[in-house]
Amino acid sequence: MKYQRPKGTADILPGESEKWQYVEEKARKLFKKYRYEEMRTPIFESFEVFSRTSGETSDIVTKEMYDFFDKGDRHITLRPEGTAGVVRSYVENKLYGPEFQKPYKTFYMGPMFRYERPQSGRLREFHQIGVEAFGVENPALDVEVISMAINLLKSFGLESLKLSINTLGDKETREQYRQALISYLEPFESELSDDSKERLHKNPLRVLDSKDEKDKKIVENAPSILDYLSDESKNHFDTVCNLLDSLGIKYVVDSNMVRGLDYYNHTIFEIMSDSKAFKGKWTTICAGGRYNGLVEQLGGPETPGMGFGLGVERLLLVLDADENQLPIENNLEVYVVGIGEVTNTETLVLAESLRIQGFSVERDYLNRKPKGQFKTASRLNAEFTLTIGEQELNEQKANLKYMESGNEIKVSLADVKNNFANLAEQVKKEG
Repeated sequence: MKYQRPKGTADILPGESEKWQYVEEKARKLFKKYRYEEMRTPIFESFEVFSRTSGETSDIVTKEMYDFFDKGDRHITLRPEGTAGVVRSYVENKLYGPEFQKPYKTFYMGPMFRYERPQSGRLREFHQIGVEAFGVENPALDVEVISMAINLLKSFGLESLKLSINTLGDKETREQYRQALISYLEPFESELSDDSKERLHKNPLRVLDSKDEKDKKIVENAPSILDYLSDESKNHFDTVCNLLDSLGIKYVVDSNMVRGLDYYNHTIFEIMSDSKAFKGKWTTICAGGRYNGLVEQLGGPETPGMGFGLGVERLLLVLDADENQLPIENNLEVYVVGIGEVTNTETLVLAESLRIQGFSVERDYLNRKPKGQFKTASRLNAEFTLTIGEQELNEQKANLKYMESGNEIKVSLADVKNNFANLAEQVKKEG
């Protein structure tokens, strides 16, 4: 039997994993500036956590979730997105309590799972970096979150970005708009896709998110939610637009954008790239919005929320296609060359001693001749070589070479084990 990774998954191998580490570390540093702290939630949750929050008519729930009954007959779901699990944790751990600062800011990183047709940048196991902020209605938080997402993408060298925003309003807005949308769509019911027919009276906003080409054509002339905003919703959205203007952030208002999850309201946004990775077609790499009411759905008190999710695979596709050179360091500082079997123990001791001192170290494990070891050190771009043979072992000495200049000095093994940094500076100054 030939064993292969499951369809729609990927092995992230050395050489690639460094890019992931760089992206994650860059995000962590930026989030720290905005005072977001990391939360890690389970990869699987109760089915209801997602079916209740994502919307029973959404593609995620109806088509894409990996769900199953475990041995205790519990209905379990591999998480298809990050927000619902964070909200569940926020409620369960009572992070809304008076002892916690508002807004309560947190971020997450990790794998998500959706059963869909695998394609470039869209896998069945994919990875997201996301942020969530709870407890504040102020539209300034919406704009801060959007700005943080843009700053993160720009920190990787991405310049050709487009920000689309919309509002889904409050409950009053959506109730009025829902009826207007149904009235508009009903004459086209026979022409709609089967999914949209199913959603027409249950959740007509989902029709706006349809990927079916005929559906897209029909909704082109649908009424705009912007014409149905309550005074409160209009004021919130106008403030968001004004604050974006004040920060010099360019945007377009897309009144047909609804996002793929039912929990959003008020501000929603997508940040798109027209990278060569997407053949110049504007494609979303980061998106999010406000979700007031989601905390209550999972048993918590009335608490507003705002956040975004970024697809790591898509981001890396853009970086690779646009040839953005990530400043990834994988420097080998010292290669320990051991000549003869008799030096095997001492080369191990030296390597471990240098690592404890904070240096990146490699040694030979294949009993290669000195020439082969030096060749390996050169190929790995080692900064120094530390060579020990039987004679050096007897003398408790080693030969230290600075590879860039070729400078070489003899050093005591005791000094190597006690203060290699000092020896490194000495050999650099030789000659």
